[in-house]
Amino acid sequence: MSDFESLGLKSGIWQGVLTREAAPTRLVLVHSGARVGDARVTRGDRGTWRVAVAIPPEKLSDGVQSFLLIEDAGKDGEALQPGAVHLASLNLAAGTLVDEDLRAELHLMRSELELLKKELRRLATG
Repeated sequence: MSDFESLGLKSGIWQGVLTREAAPTRLVLVHSGARVGDARVTRGDRGTWRVAVAIPPEKLSDGVQSFLLIEDAGKDGEALQPGAVHLASLNLAAGTLVDEDLRAELHLMRSELELLKKELRRLATG
């Protein structure tokens, strides 16, 4: 179970609260299997961390877009690291409405599968 609670999307910023004693190592935003941004993390009240990450406007288009919040042990500018953990997902639907629920779930599964495939390929070659 995730220790991340989403507070929603406002003005293009996805915000939430992460509950744990230690600060997260690095939180990144992933879209279609690619890293598209880094989250800002600030200390909150007892054992909480405020998380904010901008949704890149160029990634928004008609249809359902899925964004994943991933924690890993990497440094700024590095690719996703082994052992990355999926904390939360944000699905956005725009344009002509379609069967949102099913398509959003399929897109999320495809995004997670792409991330898993990249990680398995990297592990197999290393």
